[in-house]
Amino acid sequence: MTATASVGAVSGRVSVPSGGDGGDGSLRVRAATASSADAADDAEISGGPLGSLRVARSELRKQMRAKRRLRVMTLLSLSVLVLGLLPLVFGIRAATQDPVFTSLDALEVPEWAGRNVDDQSAGSRWCFLDCRFRERTAQSDRPFEDTNQVYSAALKSAGWKVRKGQCTDQPTTTGKYTCWSRDEFTLDLWVRLPECAVDAVAAKDPATVPSAGPDGTVPTADPKKCVGSTVSIKVQNAVIDVRGRPEPSVDPSLVGETPDPVLTNDPLLEPTPSAS
Repeated sequence: MTATASVGAVSGRVSVPSGGDGGDGSLRVRAATASSADAADDAEISGGPLGSLRVARSELRKQMRAKRRLRVMTLLSLSVLVLGLLPLVFGIRAATQDPVFTSLDALEVPEWAGRNVDDQSAGSRWCFLDCRFRERTAQSDRPFEDTNQVYSAALKSAGWKVRKGQCTDQPTTTGKYTCWSRDEFTLDLWVRLPECAVDAVAAKDPATVPSAGPDGTVPTADPKKCVGSTVSIKVQNAVIDVRGRPEPSVDPSLVGETPDPVLTNDPLLEPTPSAS
């Protein structure tokens, strides 16, 4: 059964018959009316103060997200710098600087005892094929007795210990020669007469005269100016320093004499006759 809705021109009411689909039609009319009201309210809000507030809030969220991304990128960059660049810098520094020479630089010796420092090294620092041998030569303004005292005190304060009776094969004719050890290194300290004094002594002995000058004489320094002493420091790894180690024992049964060759009338030693 179908019914037509009659709209009253005066009252503006919508009349729907009570039977049939009247309930559904009423719901549709109410939903359409509510949608229109919400659209009108949204249009009013978007054009009013609440709409401006929503736009400002949205812009603020965008700015906060951009700042958050910038902060994350900054932290990532700093992490890459710390984890990548700094180890590379320290690795290059460790490869180019010898820690042994650095520790010798840190010795607490006065300025007059460490002039004209000259460092020389040979071999591998990590003992590839051959361990590194290091030598430092310096000049002192005072006699070798005073110089040896300050260097010995500086080595003791740095943790070096004297190796007693383990460097007797070293030259001790002039100056003071001592042996030291610390960690995996051994150190030889030789404080002696200055180089100019050694040249002066060599000039008096024709058997030890160094290269002569154009006039056939060896140039020597003025004895009045030849003062002070020369310091030599040699450092090597303890694994290659055989001094002080016990001699390996030899089994007496493995020691014998090589017999002399004995010639006999062995027919095998005679040459084979050729066929005729």
